[in-house]
Amino acid sequence: MNISAAMVKELRERTGAGMMDCKNALVAATGDMEQAIDELRTKGLAKAAKKAGRIASEGIVASYIHGGGRIGVLVEVNCETDFVAKTDQFQQLVHDIAMQIAAAKPDYVGRADVPENEIEREKNILRAQALEEGKPEKIIEKMVEGRIEKYYKENCLLEQAFIKDPDMSIEQLIHENVAKIGENISVRRFARYEVGEGIEKKDNDFVAEVMAQLK
Repeated sequence: MNISAAMVKELRERTGAGMMDCKNALVAATGDMEQAIDELRTKGLAKAAKKAGRIASEGIVASYIHGGGRIGVLVEVNCETDFVAKTDQFQQLVHDIAMQIAAAKPDYVGRADVPENEIEREKNILRAQALEEGKPEKIIEKMVEGRIEKYYKENCLLEQAFIKDPDMSIEQLIHENVAKIGENISVRRFARYEVGEGIEKKDNDFVAEVMAQLK
């Protein structure tokens, strides 16, 4: 298939990858734009992995306020240089991460931050639930492990589906930006505050609210 310059330009604009990388990805995907994006994402993850061991001690602490002050987020995202911390791309990434925290309410940055006793507690609850459902004991452990993976995806920021693109995790979003920016990027910590938190009230769909503000 003939790969046009317009196709290469579109892919470059959507991914930030180099011209030749975009052309090669389109050739490999026989012109399928979405498949080419996936191909570049995969390569981006590989590039990001090489940078993951580098020290990221610069960055910014950003805030995000939602719903007229009902929800507030503070998040620290680190990079390697002050120059990158001041770029629009990095600050947009941090804004997206803060918005994610407001909407999806993660409890931890990554699975390594989840206390072991919390995981054991979850496993015990899940085992009891499986037994109550009448599941055979020989498959309960597999079920528990599967549900623990779901727990991580729901409660760990890096493993959550990105609210702007549910096909991508927050970790993948960060890796894509690492590949484009050329520096290691990491989320160090965050805090989320909600008015009346802990008080029984009507549950709202905060993801829908945040997304509505983007339109």
